[in-house]
Amino acid sequence: MKTAIWLYLFLFVAFFDLHAQYPILTPFAISIGAAPSFIGLMMGIYSITHLPGNLIAGYGVDRYGSRLFIVFSLLAAGIVLLFQAGVTNPWQLLVLRSISGFVLAFLSPACLSLLARMTNDRTEQGKLMAGNGLVHTLASVVSPAAGAYLVAKIGFTTAFSLLGWILIGTALCAIFFIRDKRETLQPAKPTVKPATAVSAAAPIPWLIYLLPVALSCAQGILSFELPLLAKTQQAMLTTGLLFSVVSIGALITLSLLFLNRVSAFKRTLWGSLFLAIAYFLIASDIPAPLMVMLLLVGMAKGIILPALSTLLIELSGGERYGRTFSVLSIAFSIGAFIGPMAAGQLRDYISPYYISFFVLMLAVTVLPFHTSRSLPPRTHFS
Repeated sequence: MKTAIWLYLFLFVAFFDLHAQYPILTPFAISIGAAPSFIGLMMGIYSITHLPGNLIAGYGVDRYGSRLFIVFSLLAAGIVLLFQAGVTNPWQLLVLRSISGFVLAFLSPACLSLLARMTNDRTEQGKLMAGNGLVHTLASVVSPAAGAYLVAKIGFTTAFSLLGWILIGTALCAIFFIRDKRETLQPAKPTVKPATAVSAAAPIPWLIYLLPVALSCAQGILSFELPLLAKTQQAMLTTGLLFSVVSIGALITLSLLFLNRVSAFKRTLWGSLFLAIAYFLIASDIPAPLMVMLLLVGMAKGIILPALSTLLIELSGGERYGRTFSVLSIAFSIGAFIGPMAAGQLRDYISPYYISFFVLMLAVTVLPFHTSRSLPPRTHFS
């Protein structure tokens, strides 16, 4: 468990650093002359360059372990941020964000795979995935507001440089404290009861990956729309707080430990439906504070994300974790490319939040068709 504790610590620092950029990238791009449509393109390119990194990570993590890829991803992302601090036009920023998208693509599959390999017990794996979600959420609660505050106090250039050095320092620490122990890289004997174990792996239904595409599409739209509210430094601080509200909502549901007793399939299904409804309410412009709506969005995400990781572990049959989470990351990358691009092109004709509602409802509709049949009865009905 020492490896898990160190991994959580490094993940907290890394996620804090990365989420701190959310409310400041769009105002920074605008400050150097980027139009909203160009910003949508930049966010989409950042996501699409995840794909080659995800593919390499899928096979590399299974063969060489996670440590190498975690260190490389953090170190390279930090160096890119140092260069980003000196950009003077939108095209330079586009190139650097493309490189950043590629190098950060290794981080999520490597971390999730390492956590999944620490035990073969499905309950323990679920707890580790919930811990990952909790660390991610804790970091993202304070980091958007912190990023906006940093820029307000020290400016874009110094803020990006500081965040870059933090990532580089985290990568150097990871070299010494993260270990791919031999037993974590080889399948261990099952320690769960036959009734709750997943029999040897049937192919994971491809339709399940429509859900992470929809989730990241909706998140990409939200990440595109909220920073456009920032016209002044004070408004930028408010935007950072709005991102933090989403994370607070996720923290609330992640803290409800009794939810882990509900099957991963049910949590994934009903959490996604709840999220779709929340986006529909935002798009409908109902007379409710935006912060309340964003809190609901975060609460739904806090249910879905750890449940989805646990569901994929169950469907994988305890094998090929690197490739399983690599495909998950690819699905997230595709959705994160589609979301900002669609929002940038269509926001003058339709609320982008309606797009979020539509793609999420489509994913919710098709999820039960093949997924439930791929799981043992007690996995999704108990």
